[in-house]
Amino acid sequence: MCFCYIDSSPTLGKFYTGITQESLGERLSKHNNQAYGNHRFTAKASDWELFFSIRTDSFSQARRMELFIKKMKSKTFIKKLKEDPETLQFLFNKTKN
Repeated sequence: MCFCYIDSSPTLGKFYTGITQESLGERLSKHNNQAYGNHRFTAKASDWELFFSIRTDSFSQARRMELFIKKMKSKTFIKKLKEDPETLQFLFNKTKN
C-alpha cells in the first residue's frame, strides 16, 4: 500500500508533500526527528503533523499525485483536497494511468 501525504508545520506555516510505502506514523516521526538529514526541507521544523493522506494502489500513482500537487504550488489547492471531494476526484483523474 502506498500513500501520497501532506504534512503541515504550524510554526513554519508551510506544507510538505511526499510519498511513502511505510506507515504514515513512522514517516511523520522520521520527518520530526530529522532522520533524512539537516539539509532537507522538513528539517526546518520539528512540529510536522499529518494534514491529509491519499491511499493509492501503486507507487507510481502516488508519485504522480505528489508531483502534480507540488506543481500546483498552492496552499489553496492543498486545502481544497481535504475539504472538497470534487478536487480530490480531479486529482485522481489527472494522475491515473
